[in-house]
Amino acid sequence: MSDSTRDAPARIKAIGDLVHDHFADNKRVLSFAEYMALVEQHPRRHLRNAAQYLVDMFDHYGTEEVRSPAGMVRRFKLFDAPWEAGERGLIGQEAVQNAIYRILDNFVRQGRVDRFILLHGPNGSSKSTVVDVIARAMEHYSTLEEGAVYRFNWIFPTQGVERTGIGFGTSGEQPTIKASETFAHLDEAAIDARLPCEQRDHPLLLVPKAIRRELLAELLAAEEVDDDDRYRLSTYLLEGQLSHKSKMIYEALLNAYEGDYLRVLRHVQVERFYCSRRYREAIARVEPQLAVDARMQQVTADRSLGALPTALQNVALYESDGQLVRGNRGLIDFADLFKRPIEAFKYLLTAVEDGRVAVEQANLFLDMVFIGSANETHLNAFMQSPEWMSFKARFELVRVPYLLDYRRELQIYEAQIAEEEAGKPIAPHTIEVAALWAVLTRMHRPDADRYDEPLQELIASLTPLDKARIYGEGRLPEGVLGEPAKLLRAALPEIYRETTAEIGYEGRTGASPREVRTAIMNAAQNAKHRCLSPEAVLEELSELVKETSVYQFLRQEPRQGFHEHAMFIDTCRAYYLDVADTEVRHAMGLVEESQYGDLFGRYINHVTHYVRKEKLRNEVTGRLDDPDERLMSDIEGRLDVDGDADEFRQGIMTKIGAWSLDHQGERPDYTEIFPQHFHRLQEKYFGEQRQRVARLLQHALRVLTEDASGLSEEEVAQVRRMLERLDKEHGYGEVCAREVITSLVKRRYSE
Repeated sequence: MSDSTRDAPARIKAIGDLVHDHFADNKRVLSFAEYMALVEQHPRRHLRNAAQYLVDMFDHYGTEEVRSPAGMVRRFKLFDAPWEAGERGLIGQEAVQNAIYRILDNFVRQGRVDRFILLHGPNGSSKSTVVDVIARAMEHYSTLEEGAVYRFNWIFPTQGVERTGIGFGTSGEQPTIKASETFAHLDEAAIDARLPCEQRDHPLLLVPKAIRRELLAELLAAEEVDDDDRYRLSTYLLEGQLSHKSKMIYEALLNAYEGDYLRVLRHVQVERFYCSRRYREAIARVEPQLAVDARMQQVTADRSLGALPTALQNVALYESDGQLVRGNRGLIDFADLFKRPIEAFKYLLTAVEDGRVAVEQANLFLDMVFIGSANETHLNAFMQSPEWMSFKARFELVRVPYLLDYRRELQIYEAQIAEEEAGKPIAPHTIEVAALWAVLTRMHRPDADRYDEPLQELIASLTPLDKARIYGEGRLPEGVLGEPAKLLRAALPEIYRETTAEIGYEGRTGASPREVRTAIMNAAQNAKHRCLSPEAVLEELSELVKETSVYQFLRQEPRQGFHEHAMFIDTCRAYYLDVADTEVRHAMGLVEESQYGDLFGRYINHVTHYVRKEKLRNEVTGRLDDPDERLMSDIEGRLDVDGDADEFRQGIMTKIGAWSLDHQGERPDYTEIFPQHFHRLQEKYFGEQRQRVARLLQHALRVLTEDASGLSEEEVAQVRRMLERLDKEHGYGEVCAREVITSLVKRRYSE
């Protein structure tokens, strides 16, 4: 026998010990008295309805402030999926997150859920992802001590354990267990029947309603916590009733025990449960189908009568099932709600308003958050129906648009597409180009007439690319400096929210992430390209924009450069070539970033003293000299500064001051504060080096195609150094480097 075989029993025992310890530590099974002791330790944790549970879950994972075109906005870290190291999180959509939290918080404050949260937006705008991340958070949160939730079962012991005359044996025999003891921890062999509560009723619903309110108030009063004006005991706990089956069992036992409540509680086994999508535990999803969402069946119809006590055999017990039952004490998601006939979800009017739904034999009392999704076409059609007014008061509409920040859009595709999936190397900026094109198709032309006179002309001149870069990078158009730049930045939140109240809001139309992802994957199959490159993607998008009969957004009327989806391909190509050109020239070693920083830093130093009318110390002579007008004028000439130089210099100082207010104690980073100026300096310098760049690119193509004859050793070495830097610093492997250099030579350096 091998050592591994001999070790197997020990390993299994070790696993068994771990499982047992975990089971005990998590208090998986309790008597009612043990559960009450747990409630007394943390009343607020255990006196929550579904809405309060979700609010506490949102709060548990915390928040952070992130930048958006409208300014700083709160983001809930829950949507970053920290329990899975960020895998399959929600990208962007902070407005949606805050809207959902606000609605849940309102439910908590009023003590009941009385609205249906309806996420609406275009196809592929991440509506299902929003719900999916919340559901996954529930799964994780319910495994934590702070997220523990409990239900109960009814336990009926075998004849050898209980002989009290309620149907387990001869009434004259003496009981073998004390009346004060519990059946909750009996061994399976000693249990004749266990009846679960399918609706996962809160264990405290076993406390008679007449005294429940006073008990809950006492429990809360004993807990020392900070004042929280949001916390309010829910109607579900204060007024709720047991589900039909549990109520019948409770009443039958109470009658059999002649009103001895404590003896009834002996049959209660409180059990911790864990939220689960797979097993539909407190998380349910209703697909757009015609099936009933709840049903009941008689227990005694498919169970041996002998397995139930005599006292219960004449009681009609019905167990409930269906998605409404599965989602109770948690969340139910109605996917594509309006794809169902109206009659199939009319019951939601009473289910949402009253927290109950009628089935064949009884009313089901519900404690859950209702959420669902609909695309804009179906929602607008439903709004035209006579039924809309009945539903309108029960819906909380939450708009989920397409993203307008191309950097966030980029993250969507990066999370979905890897080299393994593409089947070939992915060149830098390939996915970025696709994301930028997608966002450009969603942009609306701003309404300049909404703004004051100084801004009208500037806003009217904004191009789709200008808006995309403002939204994504906070980068203003070239040449917008000084006072106009300040005015435009101040107007950004208004520009971003300009179409919020309109049916055709910005982000409702345009390319769906699903369509763009398909285009990227199709580009990966293009045998003409040895790597998945921007050119390959742009070629695929050129084919996509021809499909006007397939994609509705392609049929939009162009408006002064907006909705010009074919033209956006050229826009993205120019954007990509600009970026690639800069990276290639850096790899050539024509100039280092630090040189720009040093040069611009000297300029700022002289401008600072100039504006303050101060002298500065000459580093060579040690004398105090006036600021160097020649240096300042030279830099301003390279920046193409028009107009009054004094005004421009004052604007420089104002911008540094504004940055410093937002970054207390930090040393100014001029590349962050003045990205356009650095870019302009680069362009001026590289313009002077154009011929040298073109020659080196031609040499590189010869080396990459193994046709370096005629090149000197130094020229080949220079190419090798450039290719090495392209790889190490910018991520271009040899195959991708050949693609990008070919594109640059063809489109930028062919003359």
